[in-house]
Amino acid sequence: MFRSKKTCILVLAGLLSTFAGILFITGCAQTTGQSPNVVQRVEGAPAVTPPPNGFLGSDYSLLQSAATEPGQKAALAYTNSSATCASYNKIIISPVTYWADNDSTISADQQQVLCNYFYTVLQKTFSQNFTLVTDPGPGVARLSVALIDASSAIPVLRTISVVVPQAHALNLIKYGLTGTYAFVGSATGAAKLTDSVSGQLLAAWEDQQFGTAAIKNAAVWQWGDADHAMNYWASGLDQRMVSLRVQHNVAAASNG
Repeated sequence: MFRSKKTCILVLAGLLSTFAGILFITGCAQTTGQSPNVVQRVEGAPAVTPPPNGFLGSDYSLLQSAATEPGQKAALAYTNSSATCASYNKIIISPVTYWADNDSTISADQQQVLCNYFYTVLQKTFSQNFTLVTDPGPGVARLSVALIDASSAIPVLRTISVVVPQAHALNLIKYGLTGTYAFVGSATGAAKLTDSVSGQLLAAWEDQQFGTAAIKNAAVWQWGDADHAMNYWASGLDQRMVSLRVQHNVAAASNG
């Protein structure tokens, strides 16, 4: 009985801690990764990470928790420490592909719409810091990106769960118990960066994002959460490459 009461107290404390974090998240973020539920938090479970996929294949085994990759905006990431990332100032962005299982409920047409959107966002984002090219060559990296899966939000119910106080409170409880919000959309993505000539793997990444209960998300359209996830990833991937380039230049200068 004592152990049961102690467990309940710990779970309650974890739930209150979760709510404190949620209040901050709902005020600003448009997407978030899946969190451990309240019981997993109490038991010290690791962060929830997306499963292996066919797009990354054996490269998935190289991925590590983002905690080991400072500044990385992804659940899992890998960086080839022997690669000279500073030498890459041009990039080929391959068309985004969709890698969901055969039982995906998303139509082929909608899959293509999502992939086209992601590709456009990647091009727009990377063009700010890199020269976009179409042919392999020295100093040219190739970025290959895939949508592993996506799910749509339920707009009307989502609006109620965000705006109506009682429903919003229930939604926060749902987040604490499951690690995700109700009626939101989601997207899972993966990427790999390679040398355009040799094919050497420079970096790899995988992440999953869900919509949040932020007020600004109340009127998001059916695929709005997936769009927000792709915007988030494009920015994160671009900044990660910029960061790797800066880190390499600083290390080279200090060694010189």
